[in-house]
Amino acid sequence: MEIINIFKFWYGSQVNCVRWSGAMSQPYRLECGVRQGGISSPTLFNLYMNDLTVALCSTRVGCHIDGINVNNISYADDMVLLSASVCGIKRLLTVCGAYAQEHGLKYNPIKSEVMVFEARGNSTGGVFPGIMLNGTALRRVSKVKYLGHLLTSGLEDNDDIERERRALAVRANMIARRFARCSTDVKITLFRSYCTSFYTCSLWADYTQKSYGALRVQFNNAFRMLMGLGRFCSASGMFAEHRVDCFYATMRKRCASLVRRVRCSANSVLNIIASRLDCVYISHCSAISHGMAQ
Repeated sequence: MEIINIFKFWYGSQVNCVRWSGAMSQPYRLECGVRQGGISSPTLFNLYMNDLTVALCSTRVGCHIDGINVNNISYADDMVLLSASVCGIKRLLTVCGAYAQEHGLKYNPIKSEVMVFEARGNSTGGVFPGIMLNGTALRRVSKVKYLGHLLTSGLEDNDDIERERRALAVRANMIARRFARCSTDVKITLFRSYCTSFYTCSLWADYTQKSYGALRVQFNNAFRMLMGLGRFCSASGMFAEHRVDCFYATMRKRCASLVRRVRCSANSVLNIIASRLDCVYISHCSAISHGMAQ
């Protein structure tokens, strides 16, 4: 009870101010929410949302992996509801609506979207019943960004690869412009830090060689530009000379790292799909190796 009283006093006494152009607003009380950036905030928020997650899982409505119900994926205040049917989604939204009303919350339908994952070669087109949230029909989209990763209705990864290619170009131009006079060791360290951490690249499984090749070319050109090398110098030679992993080696390490972490996870759902991931990434790494041989 003592720790609860501490949090009660802490959150009941906190005030906030807004600074704008050197001026400070009058202090005002914070009536809701957790402290942004606070060490205890993620845990407190999880405790607050745990009842909603339990209520959603108890419906047994949604997608199932080997008998385990997976109908919601939550990270902080970003929640995804999963169901194999429209009726299931509507029921899950009803549970969310009841929880929001009980806890004084309100969902924003403008920031909520619905997407239908279509079977390969089978498009539902415009035939899809409307799904309502707070009396407003949710907008249907063909792609959505969740936690920085672009998901498409066909589950292709070309759009997300293009997102990462553009981000790589921005990062490479930035470090090449700002650190042009640095030593070779510093440039290599910067390249490894800013140009080899492809966000969610280990999730890519369905893409065209055109989009994947464009990312590889961008990666090679980024290193050439940073090191001041000629445009047509050997890519394998320059990476070997500077002891830096090439594009294919970087991707293989990212994929192997994901499989290792999934295998070692204590999460029951991840344990179930661990063996299935092996099949995906064995073929994925084989395709990379084949491309490298060419």
